[in-house]
Amino acid sequence: MAEAPSLSDGESAKRSRNTSKAVKQESSALAESIGRNLRSLRVRKGYSLERLAQASGVSRAMLSQIELGKSTPTIALMWKVAKALEVPFSALNVDLEAGSSVVLRAKDAKILSSHDGSFSSRSLFPHDTSRKVEFYELELAPHSEERAHAHAPGTIENLVVTSGEATIVVGEVSHILKEKDAILFPADVPHIYRNNGSVRAVMYLVMSYTDLISG
Repeated sequence: MAEAPSLSDGESAKRSRNTSKAVKQESSALAESIGRNLRSLRVRKGYSLERLAQASGVSRAMLSQIELGKSTPTIALMWKVAKALEVPFSALNVDLEAGSSVVLRAKDAKILSSHDGSFSSRSLFPHDTSRKVEFYELELAPHSEERAHAHAPGTIENLVVTSGEATIVVGEVSHILKEKDAILFPADVPHIYRNNGSVRAVMYLVMSYTDLISG
C-alpha cells in the first residue's frame, strides 16, 4: 500500500490553527448558551445575582461572567447553581430546536468537564420537551473521582459501566462495578463516582426525576 503524502510544516500549522479555532468557537457557543439559560432561569425565579450567589455558594462575579458568556462553568459549579434554582442540571445546557427527530452527532457534542478535566458529561437527549428521565454519557480518568451533591428528592440514578471499572459511593456505602456491571441508587443523597483503575472509565447514566421537567 502506498504511503499517504506527508503534510508540509505550513499545512500542518494551518490545520492546527483551524482545529484550535473550531474548538474555541464550540466552547464560546456553549458558554453563551449556558449564560442565556442561567439568566432566564434566574429572572424567572425572581433572584438577583446577589441572592443566587448566596443560595448557590458561587460568587456574584463568577455568576455574572457566566451570564455574559465569558466563562464556561465546571460541572460541579453547574450542579450548585441548578440546585439553588431548583431546576435539573440539563436546564442550564439547552441548545436544541424542536423537531420530531433529533440526531445528536458525536462531533457536535457539547461536553461539560470538571475543573481538572478528569470527569466529563455529555447529555444524550433533546432538552426541548417535558420529561422525567435524562440520559448521559460519563467518562472518568484513572485514579480520579467526581463528587456529586444530593439531587432533588426522589431522584434515581441507573448507571452501567461499559469500559473500565468504577466505584460508586452512595452516602457511606461503596459499590465496586466492573465492565458491564450496573447499579440503581437514590441520588437525593451525596454520592461519588470514583475510578481506582488504570484505564479511563466510560459509563452511561439514566437519571429519573419524580416531577416532570421542562427545558
